[in-house]
Amino acid sequence: MDKKRKIIAIIEARMGSSRLPGKVLKEICGKPVLQILTERLKRSKLTDEIVIATTVNELDESITEFGKRLNVKVFRGSEEDVLGRVVGAAEFADGDVIVEITGDCPLMDPEVIDYVIENYLSNIPLYDYVTNIGYVNNETREIPLGMDVRVFTYKDLKHISEITDDPEDREHVSLYFFRTGKDKYKLYNVKTPDKWKRDYEVRLALDTEEDFEFIKSVYEELTINKSDFNLEDILNYLDKHRDLLKINSDVIQKKVKDLD
Repeated sequence: MDKKRKIIAIIEARMGSSRLPGKVLKEICGKPVLQILTERLKRSKLTDEIVIATTVNELDESITEFGKRLNVKVFRGSEEDVLGRVVGAAEFADGDVIVEITGDCPLMDPEVIDYVIENYLSNIPLYDYVTNIGYVNNETREIPLGMDVRVFTYKDLKHISEITDDPEDREHVSLYFFRTGKDKYKLYNVKTPDKWKRDYEVRLALDTEEDFEFIKSVYEELTINKSDFNLEDILNYLDKHRDLLKINSDVIQKKVKDLD
């Protein structure tokens, strides 16, 4: 497995969420959501550094202060042009490989991240873009929402940033790879191990108040006995407490044009 490249986990985070403003700094068990996420990312064995990519909006000064308190690098860029912001964050950290993580995935499992990165590194140069979210070749998502990982090079993202002005490409960082550029780039969706799959829908993404209540319930319960609980622990717990899924089962995930 090739591990000579500097691998940067970039978290896209801002305070101005339309459905749940300030969500990334809402607290669970006395910790901001963004702290829970960064602490979990620090357990990844294959990432070299974490950078929070936030905006120059005055509201996001609080994220900058958060980064200083936790000794996590913060890069500030455009609020609308998230693609350009992530490119800037990778340049700021001098990264070769980008692991794209969004701030609405507070329970991200470092083992899931490393599984996707390992598939990427083990197959260089076979694939340009490796993910676990489906979409590639019309594959169905098998990993729960909120465990989304995307891996690609800074070089490729920089090139994409230079050639696309599509507003959706600028907003959704890696969208170009598997929509407009799907014939140019070699894409791979990793197979999800059975331990991370369920025959019922699990939403671990934070986008609404209902999502927050659900994630809070899961975190508060599991962290009592195991602070470093993983996705398998979450799913095993939900197997026995299926009623909790009702909390955010009616939340509608935002869709991107031309993607199912």
